[in-house]
Amino acid sequence: MSSALERLIELSLEEDIGSGDITTDAIVPPGLMGVAKIEANEDLILSGVRVAERVFSKLDPSLVWETDCEDGDLIEEEGTIATISGSVASILKAERTALNFLQHLSGIATFTNLFVKSVKGTNIKILDTRKTTPGMRELEKEAVKAGDGENHRMGLYDRYLIKSTHITVAGSVEEAIRRVKAKRKQGVLIEIEVRDLGELEEAVSAGVDIVMLDNFTPSLVDEAVKRVRGRAKIEVSGNITLENITDYIRDGVDYISIGTITHSAPAADIHLVLV
Repeated sequence: MSSALERLIELSLEEDIGSGDITTDAIVPPGLMGVAKIEANEDLILSGVRVAERVFSKLDPSLVWETDCEDGDLIEEEGTIATISGSVASILKAERTALNFLQHLSGIATFTNLFVKSVKGTNIKILDTRKTTPGMRELEKEAVKAGDGENHRMGLYDRYLIKSTHITVAGSVEEAIRRVKAKRKQGVLIEIEVRDLGELEEAVSAGVDIVMLDNFTPSLVDEAVKRVRGRAKIEVSGNITLENITDYIRDGVDYISIGTITHSAPAADIHLVLV
């Protein structure tokens, strides 16, 4: 686990426990040992197993975590995700932080998978975006993959993505692309966000790897596919929902990127019980 994730777990525990769990310390006898199970209250796609385990071991290395589950597994309602044995006080102190990670990340995986199922039978890939929780991008993008989605760029450093603000600074689509190509790092893709068919034609003529159709209507997507004619990959983005995604399925569309799968996924219903 990366040092950044280790620190995230530390901060999360510090945030919750603060100066001490006054309720647990008042009620639970010192030295009381027990067993707890983490269970699903609904069908879900699991994500966050390793970080949840690390929450418990970081708080108390003597706790024993046991599971047969992995990220990406379908867990049915009432299914057991993991068993934790050891100090009851330690289990209770780590419970909320571990569940916060599991519920949030499994929620992303489950929500992502609904979009993936919506395009099943096509060649379209569901992508995430950079609309992630600060400090949790690595985990949230892992959750997208657990739900059978794919990752767009991780950050500002691993793909050129020319946006409308860049075009404004450069003065035109063609000039923005020219400037990127002049400083292009070997092997790094060039993508551009276009707002209309005019910008699309200019971008494809100048030569890019991917064109992102930003908030295009389905009929405009049809026209864009005709104009691109395979000269670049096509990504559709902007206000895509489970209710309207099928309107954008067509030959020639390679990717659909969806910000809501990370920033607005409902948390999965998961709980911990002492047994």
